[in-house]
Amino acid sequence: MTAGSDSVLELLPMVFAAPNEALAQAREVLAADPSPLHASIAHQVIGIWQRDFGDTRLALTHLRRARDLAARADSADREADVLATLGVALVHTGRTRQGLAAFERGVARGTGHTRARVLYRRAYAWWVLGHHREALEDVRRAVPVLRQADDVIWTARALTLRATVHLALGAVERAEADFAAAEALWETTGQEHDKADAVESRGLAAFRSGDIPAALRLLDEAEERYAKLGTPTFMLNIRRCEVLMAAGLAPEALAEADAAIRALDGIGGQSTRKAELLLAAARAARLAGDPKTATERAALAVRLFAGQRRTWWETHARLVLLEARYAAGRGSGRLVADAAAVAERLASFGAPAAPEASLLAGRTALSLGRRADAERHLAAAARGRRSGPPPARVTGWVAQALRARAAGSTRGVLEACRRGLDVLDDHRMTLGAPELRARATEQGAELAALAQRASLARGGPRRLLVWSERWRATALSAPPTRPPADPVLLSGLTAYREIAARAEEARREGRPVPALEREQRRLEREVRSRTLHMRGEAPGDGHRFDVGRLLRRLGDEVRLVELAVVDGRVHVLLCGQGRVRRFEAGLLAEAEREAEHVQAGLRRLAHPGAGARLPLVEAAGRRLQELLLGPVADRLGPGPVVVVPPGRLHRVPWALLPALRERVVSVSPSASSWLRARETAPPSGGRHVLVRGPGLVSGGAEVPELAARYGRPTVLEGDAARVPRVLRELDGAALAHIAAHGTFRADSPLFSSLRMADGPLIVHDFEHLARSPYRIILSCCDTARFASVGADELLGLVTALLPLGTAGVVACSVPVNDAAVVPLMVALHKGLAAGLSLAQALRDARAALPGDAVHQATGWAFSAFGAA
Repeated sequence: MTAGSDSVLELLPMVFAAPNEALAQAREVLAADPSPLHASIAHQVIGIWQRDFGDTRLALTHLRRARDLAARADSADREADVLATLGVALVHTGRTRQGLAAFERGVARGTGHTRARVLYRRAYAWWVLGHHREALEDVRRAVPVLRQADDVIWTARALTLRATVHLALGAVERAEADFAAAEALWETTGQEHDKADAVESRGLAAFRSGDIPAALRLLDEAEERYAKLGTPTFMLNIRRCEVLMAAGLAPEALAEADAAIRALDGIGGQSTRKAELLLAAARAARLAGDPKTATERAALAVRLFAGQRRTWWETHARLVLLEARYAAGRGSGRLVADAAAVAERLASFGAPAAPEASLLAGRTALSLGRRADAERHLAAAARGRRSGPPPARVTGWVAQALRARAAGSTRGVLEACRRGLDVLDDHRMTLGAPELRARATEQGAELAALAQRASLARGGPRRLLVWSERWRATALSAPPTRPPADPVLLSGLTAYREIAARAEEARREGRPVPALEREQRRLEREVRSRTLHMRGEAPGDGHRFDVGRLLRRLGDEVRLVELAVVDGRVHVLLCGQGRVRRFEAGLLAEAEREAEHVQAGLRRLAHPGAGARLPLVEAAGRRLQELLLGPVADRLGPGPVVVVPPGRLHRVPWALLPALRERVVSVSPSASSWLRARETAPPSGGRHVLVRGPGLVSGGAEVPELAARYGRPTVLEGDAARVPRVLRELDGAALAHIAAHGTFRADSPLFSSLRMADGPLIVHDFEHLARSPYRIILSCCDTARFASVGADELLGLVTALLPLGTAGVVACSVPVNDAAVVPLMVALHKGLAAGLSLAQALRDARAALPGDAVHQATGWAFSAFGAA
């Protein structure tokens, strides 16, 4: 390209179609001794590139040069256009006053079509600054002129901006209409960067309308488009952080925001984007339970926004700062006043976050005993409970519940909690991924806790049981959303399995694995991303837990023990013989510590020679019983016992507790889950499947003996024990026994796995089954470990199977001795063949083991889940 070519004029639209190519051609123009007009264009193109994708200091240098050259070229419209670009860059570097002055000169110098473009860019600057009404006014003036000039590109940009401003003001329907109109225009152009931005904008609109799976899908698509163009994605990072937080993935949002801040600092990028990323990081840290980090990030964001004269943004950052201080225990009269001032200012902006600030002011006033102030602020926050996106309505119902509690109305508290959790239920049903369903419940944790406190104070044990069930393992109660027949997802799972198998082989052989591990992590992100895109299909059925139905199913012999935790204290709800009774036990924190001691003891007892520790483990079991069962240990009767612990106590080896050691004991995530398992009918045909994976110390020695016991079962071992074949055979089986190494992934529970011949069989694989086995026995380590997420939800292998049709599982919560597992499994299957349930057969199998410490510890490590 030469400086004299008319194609120099094409560089400006090219910078948003093919940014890197435009940059290279602009540099070529400058190397060819161009005229002032063409040099002005080239410097402007480089300035835009540096402003949006590089170093803002270099951007200002090039744009000021472009402005001076435009003046030398004696082109008022050229000068106006550069002034507008310079104004945006100045605003992004925090020089707000200079930026607005540049826009004033640009509007004065430009005419007609050029002035409309200047007005559009000033509207964009107003949006960055949080002056939404001014932004809408400039867009209103610009759009008719751009349309009249048949300027498709700039009209589409103006419509996209107007939609974005509408979203900031909570006008989702107006925003969606503008986004749709803009996208139709973009499809007629070759503006690839703008097209990617349009997809990103649709993701934002989907998020604002409450469709988190669609938002994640569209943002991922936008990222792919940006990656092809080789351009940074800081605005997309900010938006994805918002969506991740709404999905209950605050730690991931914090990691993404911090990584983007480091990348932005590395290139000397826009200070406005840095402030926005700091705000996103502060919000994420607060939601992740890290008030110290939240305070640090929010305070820095406040300072940056203030220096940039971005009052709208500064006020939002102040809200997060106040919320972080409250979470750190720094409630005070000053905080009430500050939160009230923030609420008033947010309301004046028309910001949807105003009720959050009012809730904070009311909550703090309530904690200080200032009832009148609390009522005023909570009433303001409660007004948002009937409209807006689900999180905003949940906030409103929290405020209403706090108002009722302050007024002493138990009925009012429970009604507000019920209505708020109904909103959350409807929202969860739009989510297809089990992980998102589980994590979304965190938004209802306070409502559930308020209801439990009210039930404990004024209601009977039945009411406390109902509210304990209302928020426990709710993600397991909904029909699962089957993953779509997505070839990309399926190929990703296959590739992940292959890479994981290669990495495992390399570790065994002592070869380096960093490259394989990096690829494995990349494929994990890809698989997880695809699953999070799933949208829920099943509407809420209005089902509510029925205490009478539970008691009828339990009859006179079976006891169900549900452990409800209220303000850190364990309350034992003993159900059976047609009634529910409540007893107090110990503190949850103490029980968790004791459970960790027990787990550590069982891990040591898996190795021969550690028998001297057996009395210590048994003593810890006695202390654990006192903390978890209290007086109920003597009131269980002689029959079977079902234990329903909170999520944080699911790793307890219940058979170790003295009162349960000789009993038929099963564990369930909730009473509702136990009822569903109890009423699940076994499949016809009665197929038995035995699977033996590689690398077991015992070689899975129980499998040949079990094969002989069952006659003609399906046996998969060696090269036949490959994941696709294993899944086909497991689908709809009556009984499956899998002897394979198990690995629990605390960092990503749905990648917990069983090792097959071709690599790991992960939780995501089981989700593709039409019906998981009616009974499944996992004779391997760590298969009964879970991650406790959300309000009181569990993510792991066992909890993935229960909603898919499995009525009973036997699994292990700690590493065990492989050799000692063999006689336990043989005895267990002997009981099943005699017609016993899993829990009965496991009880008898423990009793049949040798009396040494290794075998006893092995028996205690296994639990029966469900009711089959």
